[in-house]
Amino acid sequence: MLQELFATTKPVIGVIHLLPLPGSSRYDGNLEAVLARAEQEAASLASGGVHGIIIENFFDAPFVKNRIDTATACAMTLAAQKVKAISKLPLGINALRNDGHSAMAIATAAGAQFIRVNVFTGAMLTDQGIIEGEAHELMLYRRLLGADRQIKIFADVMVKHAVPLGIGTDIKQSAKDAVMRGGADALVISGIATGSAPDDKDLKAVREALPKVPIFIGSGSGKENAGSLLATADGLIVASSLKRQGILENPVDVERVRSLVSTVQEISKKG
Repeated sequence: MLQELFATTKPVIGVIHLLPLPGSSRYDGNLEAVLARAEQEAASLASGGVHGIIIENFFDAPFVKNRIDTATACAMTLAAQKVKAISKLPLGINALRNDGHSAMAIATAAGAQFIRVNVFTGAMLTDQGIIEGEAHELMLYRRLLGADRQIKIFADVMVKHAVPLGIGTDIKQSAKDAVMRGGADALVISGIATGSAPDDKDLKAVREALPKVPIFIGSGSGKENAGSLLATADGLIVASSLKRQGILENPVDVERVRSLVSTVQEISKKG
């Protein structure tokens, strides 16, 4: 799947953190600035050599627990279209905090290739409260939209900024459930918070449980630890370490992108 979608077996997916959107308490009314920043970052990521891009309504915090506002979904669709006009790279959608339905709809309308879902199966206690996975509903919705083959689902396992509830405390079993019972196409393993790398034991446990399923690192990856992470994982979803001065609020730095992609390419050659 990775070779078919990203034309490489070790993809680097760059993240565009959209500025606050309509529907967010932080939105300032200037949608043109939001879209211009998205275009700028898409150009930086593409010029830097990433293999895919994913957009998130990251600066909309505090997030809604489930369905995002209709205006937010519309704005994300516009942003996705702007990004696709800049770059022909595979595009993903993540509608925070956990709106797989809107992400799927946006991806379908904008021609994106994958979505990320933070809580796909099981239940997690988060800063938005208890979030329950909706794998059944999302898989049906993908079928309804006729996107079964076009849009892949990247599912987080024990997502950051959350703790599991009930039986979902075994990361190996949670990963198996996401794929075998939920139907996820790929898995995302993160640390405890934005910018935190995953625990090596957790990463290896998921790989042992599902040796043939694509695994992405969802937080805390950069040039310094790419080698150790990609010894087990298949790809990186990168945001913080690609920003100017490594500061989360800053725009993407094309030189940081080039440096990371070059490092991953060297790892792939050795690998």
